[in-house]
Amino acid sequence: MKHLFFSLLCLMTFGSFAQSSGDIYNIIDAVSADRIEADITTLVGFGTRHTLSDTTSATRGIGAARRWIKSEFEKISSQCENCLDVFYQKELVKKGENKRIVKDVMVVNVVAVQKGTKYPNRYIIMSGDIDSRVSDPTNFTDDSPGANDNASGMAGTIEAARVLSKYKFENSVIYVGLSGEEQGLFGGKSLAAYAKEKGWNIIGVLNNDMIGNIKGVDGVVSNRDFRIFSEPVPPTETERQRRSRRLYGGEVDGISRQLARYVHKTTKTYMPEMNPMMIYRLDRFGRGGHHRPFNDQGFAGIRIMEAHENYTQQHQDIRIEDGIAYGDVLEHVNFDYAAKLTAVNAINLASIAWAPPSPAEVQIGGIVKPSAILKWSRSDGAKGYKIYWRDTTSPTWDHSRHVGDVTEYTLEGIVIDNYFFGVSAVSEDGFESPVVFPNAIFRN
Repeated sequence: MKHLFFSLLCLMTFGSFAQSSGDIYNIIDAVSADRIEADITTLVGFGTRHTLSDTTSATRGIGAARRWIKSEFEKISSQCENCLDVFYQKELVKKGENKRIVKDVMVVNVVAVQKGTKYPNRYIIMSGDIDSRVSDPTNFTDDSPGANDNASGMAGTIEAARVLSKYKFENSVIYVGLSGEEQGLFGGKSLAAYAKEKGWNIIGVLNNDMIGNIKGVDGVVSNRDFRIFSEPVPPTETERQRRSRRLYGGEVDGISRQLARYVHKTTKTYMPEMNPMMIYRLDRFGRGGHHRPFNDQGFAGIRIMEAHENYTQQHQDIRIEDGIAYGDVLEHVNFDYAAKLTAVNAINLASIAWAPPSPAEVQIGGIVKPSAILKWSRSDGAKGYKIYWRDTTSPTWDHSRHVGDVTEYTLEGIVIDNYFFGVSAVSEDGFESPVVFPNAIFRN
């Protein structure tokens, strides 16, 4: 009833934007904790999903797990008129590539592509990891249930595919299970290189790695907090770009950071009960995740995960030691929380997939003037544009103005020296692209 009232109110106020708002709430409501629990239980049931584990058994090992994931994607596709292109993407990794690769192994990713109706070569990606491990990363035979790390992220990715396959999007959406994460991010490296080779225009990657634990090793219990990790600027930036940043700012305004802000804003708008925490770091201290290989190729990518980790349940042999039960087992996963973070992913995938492309170029001027001036290139399909600005110390875009279908605007009385600025493209239904930080200046 509450959602219906809100949708009717929006209909009276914003016209066509109301239906789109309603779709977002419908997506949230459609995510099922029961289905996520069933999928995590199935993945745990394969015993181990270590990258180097058995590939021939029908019931145990990573081979059985990836075949089941592929069959789930295919089942979803059969229910949406074959709307998903499902395939394996793989690469051979040779023994000795690093200390964790103790024999030759085919690293196999399971990919499901939901093609966009207008921009089929623009992709927003949600990923989870297939593989698991115990204390010794080279032990590929012992039981390694990997319930939270990372059956939770894999199950969330499958559930997002189930929910979003009911809709059509202008941009393409990819749901993928990546392998080889625990051995050295090999699955992500392989798919990122494949995307580069195929010329995919990747809008962003939402990497989900551990989205099911609410009881932290620090004693904190929360089913609302979650973290968004993002690097400040791409590692592929040029020396000229680095010098420009020194003069004009933008040290925390790279494409991955803008994607993180997008997820933060969308979540606070549609799921205000959740507490997204933007972490200004590529990943946890000294650790890595499967968004990093995409960052290395120059693509926007972030990690979405629980806020309160429990290290006794990560990368551990199953055992009881000094009264502490170690191991990443099913009983430690909170399925309702995993469903909430799955919904966070789903609404951001949908919002970006329904949005027009971001402006390719955003110029800023107004040096030694009383007002900031922005100019930007026109985006295909945009019905208007929105200017954002914030204090230079603020992590979020706190001020905005919808300026209509123009490509230049002066913010009267807003001095360029005191704020950071950006521009997004807006669809007819009100969906916005990620914000683009100015990438050129002009003087007049």
